[in-house]
Amino acid sequence: MAESVIRADLAGAIGEPVLDVQPIPEGHSGFTYWVELSGRRAVLRLPPPGARIAGPADIPRQGRIMQALHARGLPVPGIIAMSAEPVVDGRPYVLMEALAGERIEAAATAGLAPLELARSAIEVLQALQATPAEQSGIGSEEPVPLQAELRRWTWLMERAPAELTGDAPQLARRLETGVPHDTGPVVVHGDYHFGNMLFAGTRVSGVLDWEIAELGHPLLDLCCLCVVFQGGDDEGTRGWGASKGLEPDAVREIFGADPAEFRWTLGLTYYKYAAILGYNLMLHRRGKRPDPSYEGRTGTIVGFIQAGLRLLA
Repeated sequence: MAESVIRADLAGAIGEPVLDVQPIPEGHSGFTYWVELSGRRAVLRLPPPGARIAGPADIPRQGRIMQALHARGLPVPGIIAMSAEPVVDGRPYVLMEALAGERIEAAATAGLAPLELARSAIEVLQALQATPAEQSGIGSEEPVPLQAELRRWTWLMERAPAELTGDAPQLARRLETGVPHDTGPVVVHGDYHFGNMLFAGTRVSGVLDWEIAELGHPLLDLCCLCVVFQGGDDEGTRGWGASKGLEPDAVREIFGADPAEFRWTLGLTYYKYAAILGYNLMLHRRGKRPDPSYEGRTGTIVGFIQAGLRLLA
């Protein structure tokens, strides 16, 4: 059984008993496990078996980012141990603290106002963006300009099911003709939405999943917060409802973003998540990464593309 191998290897790597290892069922990213140590609980992240250690599978890079940001007092898990060597089930690993807090599903059930949650998320975002690049864990990496950001998501979009993405090239052309000037780069989480956070009341107590963090444009994370709202009312839209109860202009005003620059970046963000969903749907249909939940996102893919076109009309 994989968990027994992981448990034994991890105990050897950290030099203390590991009492239990159990997969964490929430979410669809990475191989993540609850780990019971003596008197405390931790979280283990591993890359997929056999994966090339690059991009989202570069678990040690995620560990360096979290270690650096935790040291600055951001609500990011502290790192207990990590290794770039293949020492846990033949893979590198990161073992981090288990943060206290509730997922957005519980916060939404408690009736907490999305705008109040967003206000706390923006406070954390502004602290993140105040982090000097050299203290981020990725200071040696080149910043990603907006043109490269657009090309990245176009590559995914071109591989999504064509019957859903017919209007995507039109949105891409509108984005290409209106790219804002790049400002000084900041630390970008890359997937900064409520589903990647933990909450204590309305306060963000943890920001998780640093798989696609980069140095880039300051509005990328803010617009992600507007587009991806976790906690929809039905199974087909749960986790992907576009800013349910969260008006983008209200979020923009809290942050103080320029309206035109915000509108363009919001259009890019709709394009980005349509591409991600479409690409994952393609992987599911081809049997490369089975996940039937993406069959329920077809309307969201089309809807996000149309939302981007309306913004940039």
